[in-house]
Parts: sequence; C-alpha cells; structure tokens
Amino acid sequence: MRFGLFIPQGWRLDLVDIPTQQHWPVMKDLATYADGGAWDSLWVYDHFHTVPVPTDEATHEAWSLMSAYAATTSRIKLGQMCTAMSYRNPVYLAKVATTADIISGGRIQMGIGGGWYEHEWRAYGYGFPSAGVRLGRLDEGVQIMRDAWRDGRVSFEGKHYQVDDAIVAPKPLQENSIPLWIAGGGEKVTLRIAAKYAQYTNFTSAPDGFAHKSEVLAGHCREVGTDYDAIVRSANFNAVIGDSEADVKDRIARLRDRQVPVAGEAAVDAMLSTMSAPESASGTPEQVVEKLQRMRDLGCEYAILYFPEAAYDRSGIELFEQKVIPALG
Repeated sequence: MRFGLFIPQGWRLDLVDIPTQQHWPVMKDLATYADGGAWDSLWVYDHFHTVPVPTDEATHEAWSLMSAYAATTSRIKLGQMCTAMSYRNPVYLAKVATTADIISGGRIQMGIGGGWYEHEWRAYGYGFPSAGVRLGRLDEGVQIMRDAWRDGRVSFEGKHYQVDDAIVAPKPLQENSIPLWIAGGGEKVTLRIAAKYAQYTNFTSAPDGFAHKSEVLAGHCREVGTDYDAIVRSANFNAVIGDSEADVKDRIARLRDRQVPVAGEAAVDAMLSTMSAPESASGTPEQVVEKLQRMRDLGCEYAILYFPEAAYDRSGIELFEQKVIPALG
C-alpha cells in the first residue's frame, strides 16, 4: 500500500487562527517534511470556499500551490483531489499541468472530477449545470488533456468543448504522460469514464461501498475493453490518530474548539463526525492498521490521508509514519 498526505490549505478550516502571512510557511514546511519521509505523494483540494459552510477563512488555490510545491520539493508526487473539470478550460488546464510538471521534474498527478460544491460554482459565475453536463465535460476534458499531453497539439469537436489545433508545448516530462486520477463513484457515468481513461481511481473509503464500486468498475472495464487490474484504486481517509482512544477524543475536541467560533456548532459537529466514522482512519495506530488492512485486502492500493490538525500538531502524522506505514507499506 502506498500513501499520500493532504497538506492543509484552509478549505476544511485547517488554517484557522494562523496569520495569513504564515500560511505559506506552514504549508511549505509540511510539504518539505512529507518530501523527506515515507509519503509517496502530497495533495490539495480544488476548492474556493470553505466547508462545512462558506466563511471568510482562507482557501488557497490548488494549481498555484501545485507550482509552488513543484519548485520547493524534490521527490514527492504532487496531486489535487480533485480538480473540477468545469473550473478551467481543459486545454488550458493541460497547459497549466504541463508547466507544473516541468517545474517539478515530472511529478504532477492529475486528479480530476465533475465537481459538486454548488455554492462556489454559482459564486464564481460558473452556474451549476446538471450532473449530466458536468460529467459530459469531464469525459470530453480528459480526452483533450490526454491527447494534448501525448501529441503536443490537440483538436477536438465535442458537445461541450471545441479545440482548434491548440499547441501544448513542451509536452510533460513524464514518459507515459501525466497520470489521470479520475475521482468519484458515480456508477453509470463516472466509473465508466474511469474505465476508459484512468490510471487511478478514487472513491469511497467505506469497505462495503469500496468493494461494490470496484465490481462496477470491473464491469465497465470489460465492456470498454480496458485492463481493470492496471487501474490503481485509491481512497481518501480522515485521520485523527492518538496513543489511546481518549487521546483521539481530546484531539477532536481541540479541533472543535478552534472551528466552532468560525462556522458554528451544528456545521462543525457534522463535519467532525466524519473524523471518527467507521470509514475513517482514526483511532489508535493498531486500530488504524486494522482498518487499512481490510481496505488493502479489498484492493485499495493507495490511501490518501487527511490529518485535520496537521498545521498545528504533527504528532498524529508521526504516529502514522512510525506505526502504520511500516505495517502496510
């Protein structure tokens, strides 16, 4: 099993009380720390407004961070979970990702999905088209990016996008192009798109749901004629890890005390409930190993961990590195 680490960027209220001028030093230091350790990749979210409710707290932009991490790390892979296809023209996005890939020396991953956060869509003037339109754009967009990276030029005439001999030069440094992580568990459309184009998928961390989505993906692969076993299946996990169950509860309580003044009790409690949910990677190291072992047995080869306290306290990350990664890596 390989492991990725989310770097806090504010979206989940994970930079609250940190002065704005310290945001980049905090994020950069964590990225540098991960770069020097056992993590295979680091990740950011592609969002503009905070959750669980929109607030005036920081949410730093994903692709700006990609270029920054490309320039300040040396080994670790760099991804977004996940870029919303409709937020940027796909051939422009292919160009942005290529430049970041070159800055990084060939380490960019393209996490891509249809997008879902209606409030920020409308706030930024994107409207909020139907799921069919959003997923249609995803399907066409990944074709455009794939062809642009492969050939250095791309033309495309689709329902949603039209491209007329766009030049994407130079091409990415990675020999087999920038990997596509197609995120989402929609069974009729998203997983079919993943079967056609993805090198990686990303869907639910609930074991029963993961097993079911995997079966659906396998069926689509048979139908479109692609190799199911060649697609790496991943999942994201919320993680609050402590030496004891009481320690875990104390850590969640400290998160709550910091976030409630910003977003209110009801919203924060709903969000923090996911930190201790059965599908989370929270608990003592022994409990987390057991949870992730079950997922690995179901075919989850890649776990991406979100530690909500990372900007304030690395001890949970260190416990994971010391006691979980060696048991599963």
